[in-house]
Amino acid sequence: MSNPPNAPPLDRPALLSALRARIARLERAGASEAMAARGEDAIPLSPAIDAALPWGGLPRAALHEILAAEPGAAAGFAALVLARAGGTVLWIAPEPDAWPPGLARFGLSPAQLVLVRAARAQDALWAMEETLRCAAVGAALLVAGALDLTAARRLQLAAESGGVLGLLLRPDEDNAAPTAALSRWRIGAAPSDSTSPHAIGDAAWSLDLLRCRSGRPASWRATWHGSELVTEEGAATPARRRA
Repeated sequence: MSNPPNAPPLDRPALLSALRARIARLERAGASEAMAARGEDAIPLSPAIDAALPWGGLPRAALHEILAAEPGAAAGFAALVLARAGGTVLWIAPEPDAWPPGLARFGLSPAQLVLVRAARAQDALWAMEETLRCAAVGAALLVAGALDLTAARRLQLAAESGGVLGLLLRPDEDNAAPTAALSRWRIGAAPSDSTSPHAIGDAAWSLDLLRCRSGRPASWRATWHGSELVTEEGAATPARRRA
């Protein structure tokens, strides 16, 4: 097909370069999706939880949603996931109230952590999307309120493109709403095992896996002991592995 009369000539090198870049992005996204489906490069949580997840852990190149039934417990759980992702991680919030020394208890070094203040929701979403597309980043967390499905899908696609793990940290409100995230969790606090009135004991959490693509809901009581997430026996309705 010939160019219309008086049309400027095609810049063929630029066109080819743009097409190659687009193909590379598509191939990268496909490779990330395949990696997650095969269970490769999944971030381990604990043996019991990993065994219940279809991917053997939390896969990178994906978005995961955390509903905070108790804000401190949810922040601690998010911190251990970010720490195990490795590399530089971003914590994006309207007013970042993350306390780096406290998060360090769960393995997240302050040297890894970049706090990003984005007061406007559209700025926060833009920062999260751009971060998820950057393969040099280990993981990113966005503190958000209600998020429409279109915005969540954009974040999921960005995570697939960059191969980066993304976390959405939200209040525990409507957990029945649709989500584009690969998994949805509710994190609450559980009583400590300490019997001493002078010691608070290890951090203890109730972990509810509410939704899991190709898996089933499950629940655990977990304790953060030293540098390990220790779960009690008898998770409810463990997730089904893929065939």
